[in-house]
Amino acid sequence: MKRMKALLTKRDSLHGALIYGLGDSFATLLSDEFQFSRLIGMMVLGGTLYAIEIPRYFAWIERSFEKPGIANSIKRALLAQAFFNPLWIARHLAFIKCFSGQFAAIQWNLIGIALDAFVQVIPFALLVNYAIQNFIPYGWRFLASAAFSTVMAIYYALSGVWFG
Repeated sequence: MKRMKALLTKRDSLHGALIYGLGDSFATLLSDEFQFSRLIGMMVLGGTLYAIEIPRYFAWIERSFEKPGIANSIKRALLAQAFFNPLWIARHLAFIKCFSGQFAAIQWNLIGIALDAFVQVIPFALLVNYAIQNFIPYGWRFLASAAFSTVMAIYYALSGVWFG
């Protein structure tokens, strides 16, 4: 595997900004909550923090479990699933509230909503994370994960309504 020297690549930044921004915007259009500030905030978040932390975590998974075999394949999927845990989801929901100007809504109940959202999709998310970590070439995993996150962003955005 080729080691990434840059903390943030232009490609990851562009992919993260577009996919997270547009995916979340689609969710807001479905729930009739579109806000330009949220679109910009999600694009900045996807193009910076998410474009740094997710590829670096995937690189660690790749280095740690690069040997072929079913055990390492399962470990890669489980670790990818563990990254997008209820605390990560709660943080994502808090960012959504922040970008929407709903600062008072950033409360501890977001953890409960995130836990419900996480548990509801475990079988599906594990399957997708298994495919991403084991069938998608390393250089394309962030893009694949971000695309999956588009689907999940819609789910997370609506989970506040469904589980909140």
